[in-house]
Amino acid sequence: MKRETICVQGGYKPTNGEPRIVPIVQSTTFKYDSSEEMGQLFDLEKSGYFYTRLANPTNDAVAKKICELEGGVGAMLTSSGQAANFFAVFNICEAGGHVVVSSAIYGGTFNLLINTLPKMGVEVTTVDPYCTEDELNAAFKENTKCVFGESIANPALTVFDFEKFAKAAHSHGVPLIVDNTFPTPIMCRPFEYGVDIVTHATTKYMDGHAATVGGCIVDSGNFDWMKYKDKFPGLCTPDETYHGIVYAERFGRAAYITKCTTHLMRDLGSIQSPQHAFYINLGLETLHLRMERHCSNALTIAKWLENNEKVAWVNYPGLESSRDYKLAQKYMPNGTCGVISFGLKGGRKAAEEMMDNLKLAAIVTHVADARTCVLHPASHTHRQLNDEQLKEAGVSPDLIRLSVGIENVDDIIEDLAQAMN
Repeated sequence: MKRETICVQGGYKPTNGEPRIVPIVQSTTFKYDSSEEMGQLFDLEKSGYFYTRLANPTNDAVAKKICELEGGVGAMLTSSGQAANFFAVFNICEAGGHVVVSSAIYGGTFNLLINTLPKMGVEVTTVDPYCTEDELNAAFKENTKCVFGESIANPALTVFDFEKFAKAAHSHGVPLIVDNTFPTPIMCRPFEYGVDIVTHATTKYMDGHAATVGGCIVDSGNFDWMKYKDKFPGLCTPDETYHGIVYAERFGRAAYITKCTTHLMRDLGSIQSPQHAFYINLGLETLHLRMERHCSNALTIAKWLENNEKVAWVNYPGLESSRDYKLAQKYMPNGTCGVISFGLKGGRKAAEEMMDNLKLAAIVTHVADARTCVLHPASHTHRQLNDEQLKEAGVSPDLIRLSVGIENVDDIIEDLAQAMN
């Protein structure tokens, strides 16, 4: 099926007499007729449902749809995008490990990787997304376990060079993990360019209506864990908590996502609720339609901003003037996302005053919504970063993050114009 059809039909196939849409299985537990059968589930000898923290039919249907959209072998929902990114890294990188991270990422993820992971014994090295291959290779160490980046950085809008980072990661025997939240699999499928694991904040475009928080991890199944078994003992040596199972041997291409589900979710428990998974599925059914409108509206507005005398600068990957235009055309030729970064000639003060005068667009701690919204990252999402870290993340003090909705584009432009005036 094409991606548009997967959005509507993927993940769930009702049989005769079953509900037409994904049902909400709002139960913590599941009944079995024999103790032996339950034991086989706990030993991973048999697949099935026995406790929602590990697996739930509603969650699995939605995860399967996202997996089909990305072209992976398996997926798992989490309680948030932050949980997805943490699980994705921690699944293969424990205390004593090292991670190479693109500096141009969302402020919350930056804080997670740069400040919180080191408290758990994980070393992190940041690299400029525009670094040369030599500079990138110099960041790797003997204990490096993975590389992490964002398809389109929030809010710097840097387009990640998948092939450059995948080549470096694979030459050092580690997987590449990419957060694909902004373009979604409608506009970009990172697995096609060498990425091994994809994460999403389903809170954003996938839900699309500011109704629920969630995350997802998708495994491509392409990384050969056994080839580098000394680097990844968690996947390639016996797990005594499951009677000596070796994930890479027992589950093959799905080893990574199986361990993530049966081990990390079992112990850390950041599960998505079935009710919220149901909401995400409703959003997914129109994702292909909304992304097209988000991108077309954003490009129109970006061009308008570029020609506005009050605007000091504008950054949108779809503009030919963008530093990332060529990369965007290479990896996302049909559109990028609905988010624009720009600054006013009056600087930070003018940005704050303009935002206060908006009538249609709302100031909210959110992005990638059906409704147009705006934020000042230096004061809000990236407030915890110092000036040097802001610079690393590609966030200037005057940067306004405009998340363009699916309203009539002329109304959005009129609101921006009156607020600037």
